[in-house]
Parts: sequence; structure tokens; C-alpha cells
Amino acid sequence: MIGRVLLLSGLLLLAVLSFGGASAHYTPLPGDQFSYNEAIALSGGTGNYSGYTESTSTNGSLSVASVLPNGTESALYYNVNSYQNNQGSQQTWTSSGRFTFSATTFLYVNGTDNQTGYTNPYVWFFMNNNLPVGASFTLLNSGLSVVSTSENYALETAAGTYVKAIFTEGNGSYQRNDAYGVFAASYNWKAYFDPSTGYVLGYVYIEQDSDNAGDGFTITDTLSVTHTSYALTPGSAPPASSSGTGGSTSNLLLIVAVLVVVVVIIVIVVVAVSRSRRNHPLPRHSATGRMTFSPPLGPPPPGIQLTPSGQPAVQQIIIKETVKVNCRYCGALIDSTAEKCPFCGAART
Repeated sequence: MIGRVLLLSGLLLLAVLSFGGASAHYTPLPGDQFSYNEAIALSGGTGNYSGYTESTSTNGSLSVASVLPNGTESALYYNVNSYQNNQGSQQTWTSSGRFTFSATTFLYVNGTDNQTGYTNPYVWFFMNNNLPVGASFTLLNSGLSVVSTSENYALETAAGTYVKAIFTEGNGSYQRNDAYGVFAASYNWKAYFDPSTGYVLGYVYIEQDSDNAGDGFTITDTLSVTHTSYALTPGSAPPASSSGTGGSTSNLLLIVAVLVVVVVIIVIVVVAVSRSRRNHPLPRHSATGRMTFSPPLGPPPPGIQLTPSGQPAVQQIIIKETVKVNCRYCGALIDSTAEKCPFCGAART
């Protein structure tokens, strides 16, 4: 009798272990690959950044090459990048390479896909697809939580296909200390992942930066997957709006509102034309010929990073004489003590 009980207990234990193994998260396989488009934009400048804008676009791909004997994944990446700002600066470059990451810890092991400014970062493109709602995890150096495991997500493709996604979100703050300056930064990160594999489908990252002097800007980073080597889970589009009596009433009200706006615009145009016959039009420029807007002193260098670790500012002391150095942007010879280039306005460091 005791032997039968022990045998039954052993079988139950094996069943539990087998169930636990079946629920393990997806492990990347050689040949897994996805392509994506990413756009990073700086806008909404205040203070010294008032009126300044810049953008960086990336067309990238990432693929798993092999699984190494120690269990880490060997991967390849390739990016084509383009940068521009409203002051005329433009750059285009490519980056590529090989790196390894762990499918167990989700950390980069040896190298990264050109991620800089982070301390022992987690990968941004892969998560545990078996995490339940409310569970926390980390992308790069930022914490997120699972909001939904069955979200309908619209792929940024021409067809606009809806697929199922794991919806995650995180909020945080840090101190930015880099070429852009020292700012208090706060961010919101919404990221979507494939429920079957845990690979990224897309994300939207919004960061607000400001300092005590009134300088600041907004960074918006959006990424969307454009191709995958693995099948995604079909989703469904949101239900269309009702076309009943309520919808007809709303449409009628909308038409009336549009007609009212058109009438108001016509009246304004008639009044403006009648006045123009009696008075001189307002000048296109100020009467003094002076601009009230002053552009920033110079374009910050490209390469915004998400939640980078702060680096101490480099200090330099000249004891006996002023050293001349070349401006890193226009090449002109300037004093090394100058905070900005007197020729192009760019920051010296």
C-alpha cells in the first residue's frame, strides 16, 4: 500500500514538473529576425532650446545567429541612421555588429546593438512572454510592468494589420547629464511585445527635460516592427462607431457646426478686405527690423539615449596661457576657454 502511494506521489510530481517546463518562456532560436523603423524627435524647446528641433530616423534589423554552448544567444544588428536639425546640420551613417545576450537573465552579455550610456543594461527587444499582468521587468535601465497580455495592437505597416500583444508601461525620472546639459528628466514608456515569442512589436517613449534656468525640451521616441521571420498572433480592430439614430444626430450637428465656421470665416474675410481698402496692411517684419526670437547658441550633438547614466562633467584648467583649439563643428581656431564658437555658435564641448 505504501509503495503504491509513493508511486502515485512520484507520478504527480513528474506531472507538476512537466507542466512547469511547458510553461517556460520562449527561447530565441537561430534565424529569428525582425526589422523596424524608429524615429526620435526633439521638440517643444524652452529657454535656450526655444525654437530648436532635431530628429533621428533609423531603419534597423536584428537577428539571432546562433545559441552558444554556455546558453547565451549570439545576435547581429544593422542600422541605417539619418540625423537633421532646424539649423541645417545633417548626418547619415550606418552601424552594425555582433553581440550576445542571455535569454535567462535578459541582460546583454558581450557587447550591445550600439546601446551607449547604460550601466549593465537589459535588452530592449525581448521579454519573458509568460509574465502575468502586474509583473515587473526591465528594459535597458528602465522598469516597466505588464498591463495586459492580450492587447490588440496595430502594426505600423501599409496594411495596418492588428495583432495580439503584451502591453507594458513604465514611468520614471533621472538626471540627464550629457552634451545636451544637466536636466531633470521624467518619462513614460509604453512597449508592446509578441505574446508567442516575447519579441518587441513597437513602443512609444516620451521624455520631458527641464532645468532651473527655464531651459528644456521634449523627446519622443517611437519604434514599430515592419517585418518578422516568425508568425504573429492575429488580433482584431476596434469596433466601428454606431451608425444608428445617435450617429445620424451627431453627423447633423457636425455639418451645422462646419457651416457656422464657414460663415464666420467668410465674414472675417469680407471685413478684412473692406479694411484693407482704407488702411495700410500690417508690415510682414517688425518696424525696427529686429528679430524678437534668438535661436540657440549652437546645435547639440546627435545621439539622444533613453535614461542614460550620468557622467561627471570634464573640468579643464589653463594656468599660464590661453590654448587655441579647433571647433569640432566648423573647424575654426578658437580659445579653449570659450564656451561656444564665435563663428558658428556651437558649444565647444
